[in-house]
Amino acid sequence: MRNENFSEFELTSDRITRYKEEGYLLFSSFLNQGEVQQCKQRTDNYIDKIAPKIPRTEVFYEKKNDEASLKQLQRMHEHDPWFNELFNGKPKRLAQALLGTDVITKNLQYFNKPPKTGNATPPHQDGFYFKLDPPKALTMWLALNDTDEENGCVRYVKGSHLKGIREHSLTGTLGFSQGISDYGNEEDKMNEVPVPASEGDLIVHDSLTIHLAGKNLSENRPRRAIGFIFYSADAKENSLEVSSYQEELKGQQRDKI
Repeated sequence: MRNENFSEFELTSDRITRYKEEGYLLFSSFLNQGEVQQCKQRTDNYIDKIAPKIPRTEVFYEKKNDEASLKQLQRMHEHDPWFNELFNGKPKRLAQALLGTDVITKNLQYFNKPPKTGNATPPHQDGFYFKLDPPKALTMWLALNDTDEENGCVRYVKGSHLKGIREHSLTGTLGFSQGISDYGNEEDKMNEVPVPASEGDLIVHDSLTIHLAGKNLSENRPRRAIGFIFYSADAKENSLEVSSYQEELKGQQRDKI
């Protein structure tokens, strides 16, 4: 699968170059208002009717068993055909265009930072979790609300994907169990930038791009999003490392889920 969908996404050579250099790219109005509203409705339906029936290992709360503090849902495409269709539609075509290969639809997630209780997301690289060789993958973040620095927009470290995987260590944060242990040097701070997004906007980042997000400090503004993870079909999982990481993850989650 080669890059054949550039025109659909207005992927000019300049924007492709920017993605390769900076490690992330914003697509304004990736979904129109009607599509955003439908996505919100389907998400609410999923939370109300499907989430109570799926394994607890796929439903994360800021506060254990406090439904108002729901922060993350995993593998939504496996439990609802509507999200599976979404996953395999426009986002997948964009992933193929950016990676230049066929892709594997790995995970569709829901992210939430409730007002005043939504905690910070530690700086990390998704590729650390993926255990791929080569690390050819990307993550998409679709805003379901307007996001800015007050309610915890995503922050990226420009060019960090070009410098390999950094050392990670335990964070104690459910859903983001490992974070970069030595984050915060002068180069990190100089290249860290907030990326505000309007509802319907999509941000794509390379699997090695360092990113983080602050707390939701607002009084009443939700910060909800849908995440898509795509692996290049050329990338192979290290099964031993994946198994080891999953066992470690189970131990960390035992008292939190």
